[in-house]
Amino acid sequence: MAEQIDVLIIGAGNAALCAALSAREIAEKVHVLERAPQAENGGNSRFTAGAMRFAYEGLDDLQAVMPDLSDEEIATTDFGTYDRDQFFDDMFRVTQYRCDPELVEMLVTRSRDTMVWMREKGVRFVPIYGRQAFKIDGRFKFWGGLTVEAWGGGEGLVDSLTESCRARGIGIEYDARATELITDGVAVTGVMVRRDGGKPEPLRAKSVVIASGGFEANPEWRTRYLGPGWEMAKVRGSRFNTGDGIRMALDIGASPAGNWSGCHAVGWERNAPEFGDLEVGDQFQKHSYPFGVMVNATGKRFVDEGADFRNYTYAKYGRVILAQPGEFAWQVFDAKVKHLLRGEYNIKQVTKVTSDTLEELAGKMEGVDPQGFIDEMARYNAAVRTDIDFNPNVKDGRCTDGLDVPKSNWANRLDEGPFEAYAVTCGITFTFGGLRVTNEAQVLDTDMRPIPGLYAAGELVGGLFYHNYPGGTGLMSGAVFGREAGKSAAQAATASIAEAAE
Repeated sequence: MAEQIDVLIIGAGNAALCAALSAREIAEKVHVLERAPQAENGGNSRFTAGAMRFAYEGLDDLQAVMPDLSDEEIATTDFGTYDRDQFFDDMFRVTQYRCDPELVEMLVTRSRDTMVWMREKGVRFVPIYGRQAFKIDGRFKFWGGLTVEAWGGGEGLVDSLTESCRARGIGIEYDARATELITDGVAVTGVMVRRDGGKPEPLRAKSVVIASGGFEANPEWRTRYLGPGWEMAKVRGSRFNTGDGIRMALDIGASPAGNWSGCHAVGWERNAPEFGDLEVGDQFQKHSYPFGVMVNATGKRFVDEGADFRNYTYAKYGRVILAQPGEFAWQVFDAKVKHLLRGEYNIKQVTKVTSDTLEELAGKMEGVDPQGFIDEMARYNAAVRTDIDFNPNVKDGRCTDGLDVPKSNWANRLDEGPFEAYAVTCGITFTFGGLRVTNEAQVLDTDMRPIPGLYAAGELVGGLFYHNYPGGTGLMSGAVFGREAGKSAAQAATASIAEAAE
């Protein structure tokens, strides 16, 4: 490719493809480099459920994103509202008020418009029934601020964005790994790219957008930045997210930012493979723990399963599981709540034991002290406040009394067989540390000056998430900052063309 590119995108997931589509609205020559082979394209986005958290005032806003909502869906669903203030509050609360307020303002205030823009680009959205709503008295009620998902999940999202890019003449190369940024001493002028494992060659561009994910698939970096033991975590998604984009930017003086010792990590099938499996997708996750209990190798509970809706706890509980003896736990449910378990509990690739009694179950949970578990369940069952009504759609306040580790909501006695238990470990989704960017998604150097020609979007934007994460904000932030990065990169590229013409 001898001809110079206007905007070059590194990565081909949600953030990268949104950047490419946005850049193409302004610039003519937009090109995408994807390190993975075509069969594994899409980065972590392809492994997600496709949930998107955005601010909406009510049904009219949702219909702008989902114009094909049926009359029946509207009549039988309480979609509620999730306004900007609620989104702001959730972001600051779950990150312990550490998130960058300017970046959060961009995320929140542009979230709805970005969803409409994605719809215009060909992405179809549908209500996220099954994961985010239960039907009570014939009516679905959404909870936790998460209402919409991409049709077809992460796979559908990536495929729709890819098709949209191709329809607009955006080139996408697979098996094309960017290895370093090219600069003229001041500005980024291209990248070195290795195609099909060959010798790196220069590829010139007026602007470069890095959207190649975090370093979650790099066990050495995980141990270096997240801490000892993190090399033991399973990787939920792409094996190609090894921090290359971050490293390339740091090598030319980019400023690191954000929670470098933090990450999104969840309860994950204990015997899942080292990296994500596209055939299984996100089904290794196990997120119905609010309706049961989690115990470790000693048989004891170690976390408040009902502290909040799972949207606000699941991304931090993987870290807690990793810290348990043997880096595993078991989730235990009884027959009363079996109908509430998400579909991921029914896959073939699951480590599951069942029994008619807790005593028999205790002997089947590999690695767990049986007597410790029986004693713990006796204490737990005695502490449940059965005088408070159980309601899975709200934080019902049905709690325990007097336990060292309380359960704040959705507490039920485990007393009705058959019982089921599922073995989980830690599955890391993405890392929180990354690059410092401006509101225009331009990367800053360590002197806090913008690096000409360099922009960033997606997981490697540092400063949004600390300690925890509200479900659905990963894809939403990738889309918002991808769109902004593409626009800014294209404006800079076309400005340089105009200057050259003068």
